[in-house]
Amino acid sequence: MTTTLLRTAGELHARARAGRRVVVMTMGALHEGHATLIRTARGIARPAGEVVVTVFVNPLQFGQGEDLDRYPRTLDADLELAGQSGADVVFAPSVDEVYPGGEPQVRITAGPMGERLEGSSRPGHFDGMLTVVAKLLHLTRPDVALYGQKDAQQLALIRRMVRDLNFGVEIVGVPTVREEDGLALSSRNRYLSAPERRTALALSGALFAGQDRHAAQEALRARAREVPATRARAEALSAIGESRAAADAHAVATAVPGGPAAVRAAARQVLDEAARLDPPLALDYLALVDPSDFTEIGDDFTGDAVLAVAARVGATRLIDNVPLTFGSFGAAS
Repeated sequence: MTTTLLRTAGELHARARAGRRVVVMTMGALHEGHATLIRTARGIARPAGEVVVTVFVNPLQFGQGEDLDRYPRTLDADLELAGQSGADVVFAPSVDEVYPGGEPQVRITAGPMGERLEGSSRPGHFDGMLTVVAKLLHLTRPDVALYGQKDAQQLALIRRMVRDLNFGVEIVGVPTVREEDGLALSSRNRYLSAPERRTALALSGALFAGQDRHAAQEALRARAREVPATRARAEALSAIGESRAAADAHAVATAVPGGPAAVRAAARQVLDEAARLDPPLALDYLALVDPSDFTEIGDDFTGDAVLAVAARVGATRLIDNVPLTFGSFGAAS
């Protein structure tokens, strides 16, 4: 399909609108993860609606010493991929168009959630991110905006901003897209050498290890609930030749729900091993958090959680996460 490149909000506002406008915000250097967002947006907009992809490298999101000047700019390739994926418009404004008169004096503040994890590692990052998202929502005037779940804390803060400040837009999160080896797609992956990429696989490997440990624990807990009493449970399972399973089920059933500590430990083991590789992985954080505020969950936690990791390999900083649900089988009878 033909995709139109626009540089100013005036050009975008002059377009006739029919159906819903769905926006995908990017910093360019588009890859298959972005293509998935755009295809999802096309499905939401339907043929009558309009899909707008923004391409803007926001200087407010980059701290001192970060890779603003190094960040890849590939607008021609971005325009092609966006069109192939179903975008009607690529909106690529200049810094002056987004911030007329220089850096804004009034900005969005991310609050306490914005000071944790990524916010602690990159002070001011989320204030800059929310400020540009607010600006781009005003400039593009969408009905729906899509963001990837790979940036889970960013997505949570955008949802909170939209709710707290009464933005009239629906926010949709789209699951993380991964390469065949499990590495989460990121524009920064292109910075990795072949040895660095092998080390970087520990991020997804750690998350999958934690995810597997969680799934095993939840399955054991569900199995343990199939008979009502502790003694009866052990006897019933032993009677069918599952004495070890009975012991495991009893141990899990009488332990704290879901075992967040065990999930952290499984992920940490993979990361500790990667720290001894050549080149080594330098861990920034591993966290198991409540997605409503990104605080660490306790061992008695039930509900949705996010297992998140950030680390450096060489000069490249990468993040990743997976969603988990604790106590998904309900309380024991």
